[in-house]
Amino acid sequence: MSRRILAVIAAVGLVGPLVLMGCAKRADVAARNSGVILIGEYDAFHGRTADFGKTTHEGIVLAVDEINGKGLLLGKRVVLKSEDDRGEASEARTAVQKLIDRDGVVAVLGEVASSNTLTAAPVAQSSKIPLITPSSTNPDVTKIGNYIFRVCFTDDFQGAVCATFARDSLKAARSAIFRDVTSDYSKGFARAFESTFQKKGGGIVARSTYTQGDKDFKSQLTAIRSANPDIIFVPGYYGEVSLIAVQARDLGIRVPLLGGDGWDSTSLVPAAGTALEGCYFSTHFSSLDTKPEVARFVKAFRKRYGHDPNALAALGYDAAWILAEAIRRAGSTQGDAIRRQLAATKDFPGVTGRITIDSQRNASKPAVILQIRGTSFVSVASITPRQVK
Repeated sequence: MSRRILAVIAAVGLVGPLVLMGCAKRADVAARNSGVILIGEYDAFHGRTADFGKTTHEGIVLAVDEINGKGLLLGKRVVLKSEDDRGEASEARTAVQKLIDRDGVVAVLGEVASSNTLTAAPVAQSSKIPLITPSSTNPDVTKIGNYIFRVCFTDDFQGAVCATFARDSLKAARSAIFRDVTSDYSKGFARAFESTFQKKGGGIVARSTYTQGDKDFKSQLTAIRSANPDIIFVPGYYGEVSLIAVQARDLGIRVPLLGGDGWDSTSLVPAAGTALEGCYFSTHFSSLDTKPEVARFVKAFRKRYGHDPNALAALGYDAAWILAEAIRRAGSTQGDAIRRQLAATKDFPGVTGRITIDSQRNASKPAVILQIRGTSFVSVASITPRQVK
């Protein structure tokens, strides 16, 4: 018998016990969780996008408390198990692996950043555990597989919304695009904006990039200034956007900046001062919305946390409730049963709008355009999928 055959036999001999140990471990976890429904959450509670992770978590926790307050779900209490991925893609993957293999969660909520979801979602897909991202907008996220869902709109839609608003409402003919070259979110958002802006007769007069974590943007902004745009489209996250705005104003650039839900943070205006006054961004939710379901959510959120919710908190809240309703309808915590009911979600009365999950497991819903006025974000437009077609 050759050494190669012996090696194969030895390897097979080792794999068998390992598989049995894995099965036994999962059985132990399932037995330990038999009295509860354990939901996993992974988000950035530290790092560059910690504001997003923390506010998403607040929305999820509020929803879980309300779900339990309304009575047991399938006769069990819902328990949330959270993991901090520190906003790093590699840690996001590890976090989801831990939640599934170590903790035995029946479904996973998270992440905010598309890059992190793109890295972590394949773990949930291969394990056949449903994953719902509240706010990862990159179109490729749900293409990972049939266990991956989102309750937010996609960057294809959000980019078209911003371009439509820029052309139809702001009457902008010339736009500069300043995007984060390291971010899947920023790159996809920029492509969608450019495509629609040009289809509507607008021109892109400057394209420039920065890298996540940069602090000095003056050279790129100087080049953008010389192109004389009517607006500057900045599809990035709040940390860099605040610095970009301040430096743009220092260079004498006075045109509006326009962005998306990556701006929607309580840290945005304090860091930017007055540099973003009158600027605009697209997002999923306005806390000033007068619809009854929104008013109830804002009141409950404010009472619990002492501040108003942003879009990330609202999306976390909607994601948790949509998951709970899917589990209730399924009458089961088995992954495939939950997956089928998530896919069947129609006209759910979310605080971020009435949500229908389409055939690609994306949420069909309107987007809101907010304008920055002082320290407030004021709704100035609501744009539906039909309006951007």
